[in-house]
Amino acid sequence: MPLTLIGYRATGKTTLAKLLAERFGCPWADSDDEIERSAGKTIAAIFAEDGEPAFRELEARAIADLCRRDPLILATGGGAPLLPENRRAMREAGRVIWLRAESATIHARMINDESTAARRPPLSDSPPMREIVRLLEARTPIYEQTADIAIDTDGFTPEELADTIVASLHSDKNLNSGIPNSGN
Repeated sequence: MPLTLIGYRATGKTTLAKLLAERFGCPWADSDDEIERSAGKTIAAIFAEDGEPAFRELEARAIADLCRRDPLILATGGGAPLLPENRRAMREAGRVIWLRAESATIHARMINDESTAARRPPLSDSPPMREIVRLLEARTPIYEQTADIAIDTDGFTPEELADTIVASLHSDKNLNSGIPNSGN
């Protein structure tokens, strides 16, 4: 059963997908990597040349495909849950975990991440912090509606967060069936 990680950009989705895949002994994927592979260009180039609607269409196709893979730990782009078809695909496929972080934490992580310019194009002309706050306000209800579990990432190492996620999946009987199984 796929396990999907959602949340705003720079909340640790890709890092945790790798760690969780190691812990569960299953593959992982990043929907942004799949989009770039299928489009043959970077996400920044897709946004610049084709616009956000074209990107969201590519994203929906990638998520639909990835959600059919089992087992899989899936790291999604921050806007993936915006489309109802993506939310439906993620929820029907398996468990969804929302990785939360404060706006200041996200901003600091983005500044310190060399891949931000290529992988995380600005979504408005606003200063980065203002964009983060505005988009978090708009997306938080969607993340809440989509996720089975919410995990705060502020102040924790990726290893601590992976431990927390594994423990959460094991402790909740309703979520226990959502633990990826590699068949081992």
